[in-house]
Amino acid sequence: MQNVYHQFALLLAVAAAVGIIALRLRQPLLVAYIVVGILLGPSALGWVTAHDQIDLLAQIGVTVLLFVVGLKLDMHVVKSVGPVALATGIGQIVFTTVIGFAIAMALGMLPLTAIYVAVALTFSSTIIIVKLLSDKRELDSLHGRIAVGFLVVQDIAVVVAMLLLGSWQSGAGGTDLWRLGLEVGLKLVLALGAVVVLMRWVLPRLVQLLARSQELLLLFALAWGTALAAGGDMLGFSKEVGAFLAGFSLASTAYREAIAARLTGLRDFLLLFFFIDLGARLDLGLLGAQVGDALVLSLFVLVGNPLIVMTIMGFMGYRKRTGFLAGLTVAQISEFSIVFMAMGVTLGHTDPAALGLVTLVGLVTITLSTYMILYSQPLYARLAPWLVPFERQRPLREMAMERNRPEADPAEVIVFGAGRFGCRLIEQLRAQGIHTLAVDFDPEVVRRLRRKGWPVRFGDAEDAEFPATLPLGTAAWAVSTLPEWSVNAALPDALRAHGFTGTMAIALRSDTDATAYARRGVDHVFRPYDDAADFAAREIGQTLAKQRNSGPLSAAVE
Repeated sequence: MQNVYHQFALLLAVAAAVGIIALRLRQPLLVAYIVVGILLGPSALGWVTAHDQIDLLAQIGVTVLLFVVGLKLDMHVVKSVGPVALATGIGQIVFTTVIGFAIAMALGMLPLTAIYVAVALTFSSTIIIVKLLSDKRELDSLHGRIAVGFLVVQDIAVVVAMLLLGSWQSGAGGTDLWRLGLEVGLKLVLALGAVVVLMRWVLPRLVQLLARSQELLLLFALAWGTALAAGGDMLGFSKEVGAFLAGFSLASTAYREAIAARLTGLRDFLLLFFFIDLGARLDLGLLGAQVGDALVLSLFVLVGNPLIVMTIMGFMGYRKRTGFLAGLTVAQISEFSIVFMAMGVTLGHTDPAALGLVTLVGLVTITLSTYMILYSQPLYARLAPWLVPFERQRPLREMAMERNRPEADPAEVIVFGAGRFGCRLIEQLRAQGIHTLAVDFDPEVVRRLRRKGWPVRFGDAEDAEFPATLPLGTAAWAVSTLPEWSVNAALPDALRAHGFTGTMAIALRSDTDATAYARRGVDHVFRPYDDAADFAAREIGQTLAKQRNSGPLSAAVE
């Protein structure tokens, strides 16, 4: 099939069909799209040959994704999670490289090949992880923000590794490599300085002007994201780093939520092509007899990398649960790992068999880690008793986020989730003189509510042990405004296990059957959308009745 348009029509049709099958089987769509790429790519049927066009759409999708991630951050977030992200990112790269090299040598690889394989195992896929965290609504959680931080550190490390390889290819000496490192560092400092200047004096006014037209605001966001992505690429950084900085530069404006909301649908559509392109690039013909070695290295990535992250975060004063959830995000290798090995083959430093080995490790770890992240809560519940060594006796950093509050806040109502609905609910309850305590796992939400003077606790409703820290003895109601079924289903048991005897309520945001929650111990169900629609219908009906009785409308209707 030579016609590019026909190829895209076939690609979208097959992706939709496989997606429906995956949805019915309750499998991740991400894995389904990679399978589509393998199926239609050169390794199998070979029906799709428009690789350049697909790659372009995939790159734009990655740009939009990292741009939206940057939008979610601001300077307060960077200050709070920046140090741990930097330390964890660098520490994970160093330890994975050292241990991975030892494993590769034990498997009988040549030293240079072992170095390549070890370095390739350190890189995790920012795109895949951010997409999964976004789908689970965990990007704004503590572990989500830390994970994004050290994934960006990894992306910068990938760029440096690629630059060093390019210099090696051109025959650069040790002095030239030092000069290259200084040049890269200087460019990064200058780029960050330019972004800070624009954030302070230019972008807020410009965005305020453009916000008069939503279409123009969206166009500007896309233009700004792709421009900085292209600029980052020209300066020697990756497009991902440039796109991330573009989003970060707009994160402090009042319109970041509006921009992010309008980009979400476009992001998901374009990322379809990224995952299909990733599957199409997996050359299954290179795998050969690498299965045994691949399983050993895959086990190291799936288990060893998370343990390294948990060890570092536990040492820095984070709880075992936060370290575990963040650690799962490095339980796979990146598409850049395959590109890195391909460069090694081109330079003659390693052979195609090593590339096939890393390709197989990528296929195994990307698939399995997707399930590990999607089912992270049940996985943690099973493994929690064995994770105690990865938590300090006093997890100081997380405890610091819980300071400046009375230990026994009296609360008649505890509200889990301080989003738009949760905040409005708390505000109305407080207006009635009801003592209300908010609970949220987003550090920025906690800071914002504390600035208002509202009682608030930083904590994760999915942590079965967290309710023990709440004033359950005085609480008559506990209300969850969180959207996740798994959290709302487990929360009643967790609360009652720690002595809560009041009324448990859930705010439904979907068509979930209320009886399913009733079986889980939920006493009352709120339906915000239905209630709002009912209220609006009553208002409209009453107004129309008055208008009919007044005469003109009645005559017009007759």
